[in-house]
Amino acid sequence: MADSFLSLSSGFEDASEAEWLAAVEKALKGGGIERITRKSDDGIAIHPLYRESDFASAADPLGAPGKAPYLRGPTSEPDPYLPWDIRQAFTHPDPEQTNLEVLRDLERGVSSIEISVDCTGSDGVAIHDAETLATALNGVNAEIATIALDHKGKGSGTSMAGLLALWGEEMGTSAKLKFAFNIDPIGILVRTGDVEGGIDAAFVRTAELSRVLCLRYPKATTLRVDSRPLHEAGASEAQELGGLIAHAVDTMRRLAAAGYDVNAFPAQTVFTLATGANYGLEIAKLRAARRLWARLLEAMDLDVESMRLQSVSSARMLTRYDPWVNMLRNTAACFAGAVGGADVVTVRAFNEALGVPEELGRRTARNTQIIAMEESGLGRVADPAGGAWFEETFASDLAEAAWKEFQTIEQEGGLVDSLVAGKLQARIAETREARFKAIATRKAPLTGVSEYPLIDGEDAPTAEVKFESTATSVSGEGLDSFLQGLPDKQGAPTTGEPLRPIYLARDFEALRDRAAAHEQATGKQPSIFIATLGPLAEHNARVDFARNLFAAGGIEGKAPPVPPTSSEDIAAAFQASGCRIAVICGSDKRYETEAGQAAEALKAAGAQRVFIAGKAEGPAIDTNIFMGCDAVSILQLAHAELGTSS
Repeated sequence: MADSFLSLSSGFEDASEAEWLAAVEKALKGGGIERITRKSDDGIAIHPLYRESDFASAADPLGAPGKAPYLRGPTSEPDPYLPWDIRQAFTHPDPEQTNLEVLRDLERGVSSIEISVDCTGSDGVAIHDAETLATALNGVNAEIATIALDHKGKGSGTSMAGLLALWGEEMGTSAKLKFAFNIDPIGILVRTGDVEGGIDAAFVRTAELSRVLCLRYPKATTLRVDSRPLHEAGASEAQELGGLIAHAVDTMRRLAAAGYDVNAFPAQTVFTLATGANYGLEIAKLRAARRLWARLLEAMDLDVESMRLQSVSSARMLTRYDPWVNMLRNTAACFAGAVGGADVVTVRAFNEALGVPEELGRRTARNTQIIAMEESGLGRVADPAGGAWFEETFASDLAEAAWKEFQTIEQEGGLVDSLVAGKLQARIAETREARFKAIATRKAPLTGVSEYPLIDGEDAPTAEVKFESTATSVSGEGLDSFLQGLPDKQGAPTTGEPLRPIYLARDFEALRDRAAAHEQATGKQPSIFIATLGPLAEHNARVDFARNLFAAGGIEGKAPPVPPTSSEDIAAAFQASGCRIAVICGSDKRYETEAGQAAEALKAAGAQRVFIAGKAEGPAIDTNIFMGCDAVSILQLAHAELGTSS
């Protein structure tokens, strides 16, 4: 039967890998394949070509989907109607508005909801008692749609979990209700740097409450292991995964010390990872997470159980300028979550970086998943990435790097001790600064921000928020008695430097903010004069380069309507433009004879700083711009000359 298959290579002569490598070297004009081999943030090589021989255990080493040790996912046959759980996040501070959003999204295809809860309403829904929780969840059927909590305030999350448990009792069908209480004391320490009453007391409370909730709500999960704060603070893939496993180990260790049966831990825990737009790496990251979990269970001599894995699209990759590109980023992250085998996928609203999302943001978030699931059919095959040589090889390499990071954290006393000492934060800070340097030099481009920016881009809408909360803590009738027996929070707090979230576009968007403020104050867009040398064919490429670079800082490139033919024409056109700075664009050959004269003419005409696209030099040339230059520093110089306020 194989003979009847269409041979797509039948029209080509057979070629060996050695011949292909020789062709590559010829195309690259020497240097070999290493010239197009990249490295991840962890220094792992990313080769341009992967073969079956690259995967050391290519003979089906991972078992089958749905079979222990579940390296290829928990099921051998995906649910034909809901291959993964479409979980939508809600952040509007007003509980009434949140309820309207929840019901609308559930009616339109969302299969579960996650409420970001913060009693103050500053970083989520202002739920602080039974009444506000009931308002937010009015009409929600938790027998059908899981209700998950995302704890944003301080404390271990036990009080908010208690409120949800009391709400469930009022429903009268607790054995059928599906909750994800997501209690995570270490996560609070990572995000806020402060666990009130101390981490040990928080885990005693968590252990006791988890036991109670397990009995009352058998379809619920009670705990969360969350590496999103590491990712959002700028961590690498291996740091994020190493932190995830260290988080799990330290949680189990501290729960066991509080009398908790750690054999119950896997079934009670949701593991949450962030997924970015580089779907090849992110698929491998999700696959590596399952390998690490299986390896950990084996090392701890625990029964093999699948991890319940939640993928949440990255917040740090979202941009405020040209936010419509965020839809593409979210689509790539959704693809990674689905193909990477996540059990639960959450896609953020594309306009989240601008403020509280409204209907358009939530609609595109949920429809991205629905289209991926129902039209693209991503969930029809169990483990679709299985056997892909790049994914298998990189997942193995990444798992090894993450295991080393985990061992380092363990040598530091575990995740809590590493955080208290600031050691993990220091390593992440190094990665973060290296990442920002790569972004500043545009080696790591951000579409719509550092590359192809739109000066006059259309803003995305956000929700109008008028709600204010006066609550400062969680309380409510029946809550104290429900939590009775749990230790109080009178001990010394556990503190450490919090891992604060970043945005990858931070530096460029700060420059765009300066330009926007300048335009609002003066009525004029900051601009730079483009002085062209020679005919269009000679200067066009560098004009586009310069215009693109300066636009990344909100500075508009202005070229004269009639191309100048002499230094005098350049000077006159510059004065007519009203600009204060200029950039010269032309060919290297023409620079040899004309760049110096043009720069001197521009200076004589009043140019405060003269840039040149390329590496030509001259007495009147102040600054060079070129591929790989520090674009952020260049733009800061330009803004300083233009007098925009920082």
